Amino acid sequence: MLVSNINKSAYDDSLIGLSSLLNGYESQEIVYTPWIDFPYKPDVRVAIAHSDDYIFLKYFVTENSIRAVNSQINSSVWEDSCVEFFIHFNDDKGYYNFEFNCIGTPLVGFGKSRSERDLLTTEIVSTIQTESFISKVKKKDAVCWELSVAIPLSVFNHHSFSSLSGKEGSANFYKCGDQLPVPHFVAWNNIQSAEPNFHLPEFFGEIYFQ
Repeated sequence: MLVSNINKSAYDDSLIGLSSLLNGYESQEIVYTPWIDFPYKPDVRVAIAHSDDYIFLKYFVTENSIRAVNSQINSSVWEDSCVEFFIHFNDDKGYYNFEFNCIGTPLVGFGKSRSERDLLTTEIVSTIQTESFISKVKKKDAVCWELSVAIPLSVFNHHSFSSLSGKEGSANFYKCGDQLPVPHFVAWNNIQSAEPNFHLPEFFGEIYFQ
């Protein structure tokens, strides 16, 4: 996947302006339901871009119902209507997991596996900006929501990046909702494992920052 480079002059330096700009970018569908016991697949797409200082994400979700219980940084957002972004750079240090519920509450960790993870501090995670919009679909039993995210490069505190331009790595994007009426686990790049587990970097897809 090629991640486009956005110049600040392309938007009004606000998350709302950025969100509007990302509406025009190509989005990736998150479509794989790797586990037979969890076949439900919401309609989920994600657009990604970067600047000299940030990674930008915008998720577009339509699902049967939503849950938004967790409001504290690094709380159990995966139990809510949740979207996720895991990224590993080409080194052996580990990978970052960014998880957000539909009201924008973030959880961020770093480590080499699901069992070897450290949460980033509240001070660091609070520098991530989010903007969410939720609406009911008329005449349908569904809810639409959008989430825009701006992740400063300083959040990648296990690396020292002055810029991501030209860098390569691997990543995966997810949608889940462990405590929703219909639990689900959906991935952008397919996963092969016996039980639901997003923490498998061997199944991440290639990513390249323009």
